[in-house]
Amino acid sequence: MNNEKATKGAIGVFDSGYGGLTILREIRRAMPQYDYMYLGDNARAPYGTRSFDIVYQFTLEAVQYLFKQGCQLVILACNTASAKALRSIQQRDLPLIDPTRRVLGVIRPTVEKIGEISCNGHVGIFGTPGTVQSQSYDIEITKLFPDFKVYSQSCPMWVPLVENCEYDKPGADYFVQQEVDRLFGQEPSIDAVILGCTHYPLLFDKIRQYVPQSARVVTQGEIVAESLCDYLRRHPDMDERCTKGGSCQYLTTENATRFSEMASIFMQEPATATRIIL
Repeated sequence: MNNEKATKGAIGVFDSGYGGLTILREIRRAMPQYDYMYLGDNARAPYGTRSFDIVYQFTLEAVQYLFKQGCQLVILACNTASAKALRSIQQRDLPLIDPTRRVLGVIRPTVEKIGEISCNGHVGIFGTPGTVQSQSYDIEITKLFPDFKVYSQSCPMWVPLVENCEYDKPGADYFVQQEVDRLFGQEPSIDAVILGCTHYPLLFDKIRQYVPQSARVVTQGEIVAESLCDYLRRHPDMDERCTKGGSCQYLTTENATRFSEMASIFMQEPATATRIIL
């Protein structure tokens, strides 16, 4: 299956849409010397309400595309893809495609950090329907912190608010407050809340407004960036295979002009995308 002969390439970053740009932004801040290739599958977004099989199929297609562009390491900067596709790709597909390449997700690094953040072991998760249904956070947190209690709240309207640039408008308050109230209705003493979708940092100010002051709201970008830095330090062979020219290329399966406009907002700098077909 592996047609790609390149032994070095950019770090690939994949998301179903724009949300993974919040991860890419923090990774680039921490590691500006590397080359990056971001792929957003905007034509088929959102992934949050899709079945496990479809998310796996779409994610695998994206990973294979990035591999063909020379990427040796791909980050699934998407909680839904990390929840529904990562393990299958790592265990079933990579050995057949190229066992020397790596695909990493965003859930495990976030969970590893939560032990330092929660004082009472009551952790809340805001996520897409797909991420919440997968119980990936519940499973990973229970593995590392058996005494912790996890409370999840599905937020089906939050990604559309971000994707339609309504995240900072007054109309978003209703949908944010509704889900915050539902989460804390499950357990008022939650003291750490994970934003379990990479779109949600754009709603951070509104979420923070309605979450009790006693609870810390955790975004994933800095955590994933720190984890990736550590991974490459511990795997110098992979670090050597990641090219370091300081470039960043943006790819989308939808309209390139629209993506460029949105990416410039997310990245807080000019961004130009190219449309591709998976």
